[in-house]
Amino acid sequence: MSNKDSITRLQQHGVPSIPATWTQTRVKYLGTYINGYPFKPDDWGPIGRPILRIQNLSSKQQAPNRFAGEIPDRYLVKSGDVLISWSASLGVYVWDGEESWLNQHIFKVMLDEQRINKEFFVWLAQWFITEMEREVHGSTMQHLTSDAFGSFPVLVPPPREQNQISSYLSKQVARVDALLAAKNRLLALIAEKRQSLTARAVTLGLDPRAPLRKTNILGLDQIPLHWRTERAKWLFTERDDRTTTGEETLLSLRMDVGLIPHNEVSEKATHSEDLVGYKMASKGEIVLNRMRAASGLVAVAPQDGLVSPDYAVFKAGSDVDPHFFAHLFKTNLMQTVFRSESTGLGTGASGFLRLYSENFLTLSLPVPPLSEQKAIVDYITAESARLGLLQAAAETTIAMLRERRTALIAAAVTGQLHVG
Repeated sequence: MSNKDSITRLQQHGVPSIPATWTQTRVKYLGTYINGYPFKPDDWGPIGRPILRIQNLSSKQQAPNRFAGEIPDRYLVKSGDVLISWSASLGVYVWDGEESWLNQHIFKVMLDEQRINKEFFVWLAQWFITEMEREVHGSTMQHLTSDAFGSFPVLVPPPREQNQISSYLSKQVARVDALLAAKNRLLALIAEKRQSLTARAVTLGLDPRAPLRKTNILGLDQIPLHWRTERAKWLFTERDDRTTTGEETLLSLRMDVGLIPHNEVSEKATHSEDLVGYKMASKGEIVLNRMRAASGLVAVAPQDGLVSPDYAVFKAGSDVDPHFFAHLFKTNLMQTVFRSESTGLGTGASGFLRLYSENFLTLSLPVPPLSEQKAIVDYITAESARLGLLQAAAETTIAMLRERRTALIAAAVTGQLHVG
């Protein structure tokens, strides 16, 4: 790539001018990038050094696999090493854990310390990785080629300015990150409040003074005295009607939005001949994903349409508001019950557990009078709307703060912001 081409490419990435004392170069000249070792599942074990995979960088909640064998020391990662994930999830990290083996699709960066210091490089990498994301290929997985990575143009200031920029960004970005953390805590509190008010309403009603009685419902100690309990089989009738044409609207069941037309959430075209045999669901019927019932994947059909053959479709009885029970089925209480009643092969997220209809229909459920069911649904709808406004405001602020963070780093590491 010629110098002129590099300047043009920098301009395309929002760098209109180059400070006189800064050096124009490319990412590959800032150091040596060592790709991780191609471990295979057969190499994984319970002992030895951890194997650093991309998921272990982005989240430390998942325990790493380990490797007790011997491979070249260039794959060894020590605390303080700079790592760049370049496939699936792009990012730069400074490792702060125990000595580990590096898996493939992650670079260990051995910097040219005469040209660039580690602190400045990490800030610079946050910028160029963000910009590289615009140039990745793959429809479902972000992935950088070695040429796209190494040839990306960057600017390097003199050492003194590198230190000044690093110090400035450490302080300014920390302030932005603190604000982001506060807003994310607010979002968590809003979600917790929504979950709490829903759970209380569908198990104890809206009147805090209502007398209570003990119940034999699994996981639920008390319900209002005037509520009855019924097995699900007396409240719902399973429906298993299949389309013969596939011409009805395909509905997609999503965690946050419920059942919506498939073409609103996917660009993948569907053909009627491929949908023959799908289950039909009518407006007002409850649709339950049997494999993810314990995660609350249940919704009321807002219109007639088709759903996956593996889902369960239930028609509510005349004294049942399906929206009340959809709210009930999404509570932590019922998710725990659904999990305990699910059967199949394996356990947890990696297993094939299903809540079969015969298990679901034997469950005892709290049943308020129909008018109270509707009042509870109205209350949850109104409160959710109110909390939704707070959530939307917090999410807007978070988006603005993230843009501010990105713009701040970009301006500083490309010389568009004087920090000396």
